[in-house]
Amino acid sequence: MDIILIPGLWLDASSWEDVTPTLERAGHRVHPLTMPGLGEPAAASSDVGIADWIAAGVAAVDAIDGDVVVVGHSGGGNVAWGVADARPDRVRRVVFVDTVPPPPGNGISEFEIVDGVVPFPGWDFFPDEDVNDLDEATRARTAPLAQSVPARVPTDGIALENAERYRVPVTLLMGGLDQPTFDGMIDQWGPYADEYRAIEDAEIVRIGSGHWPQFSTPARLGELIVAAVTR
Repeated sequence: MDIILIPGLWLDASSWEDVTPTLERAGHRVHPLTMPGLGEPAAASSDVGIADWIAAGVAAVDAIDGDVVVVGHSGGGNVAWGVADARPDRVRRVVFVDTVPPPPGNGISEFEIVDGVVPFPGWDFFPDEDVNDLDEATRARTAPLAQSVPARVPTDGIALENAERYRVPVTLLMGGLDQPTFDGMIDQWGPYADEYRAIEDAEIVRIGSGHWPQFSTPARLGELIVAAVTR
């Protein structure tokens, strides 16, 4: 199977390097992406929005013969869901890594804009539950990999228009949430609950990690992606 790997905010294709060996040993072909405008100054990236990131994901699908699985980490999950909306006939499954399918019109989140871009705020910015499995060595190794994001990307509302996306099977690999816990929480999330409930085939699998399992537990993340692909 061809697997398209979409990183979250601030990360590029190299963020998947410790995950891809597990996928390749299982016989899959991996296509990690670096999204448009990453690391570029405002003069070159101010016009780049979430639609451009989705278009890059769609282009990756169109460059491959046959079905694909699309994996999106964090904010990359918005991109993955946009790809499923655009190509529901080509996407065999969407795998969300510690994130959920966004409803139409919603963005990723808001972050401080500096010099017209959104810089990586540093590991200390995030709540402890997101980063407590990243030791100091891992933080020191990975922080330099983070690059600025075009200012529009985190807050642009996603355009979703094709109800066929609900027929695409979905696996949510959640850092600390199992299926019963997730089911007990999702109905409090407003339109996110509506989007999730509309999906015909959705499952929740607990990773047992923080928000960046590609850094803290890459082998397990790879194994869980392989399991999702083979369902």
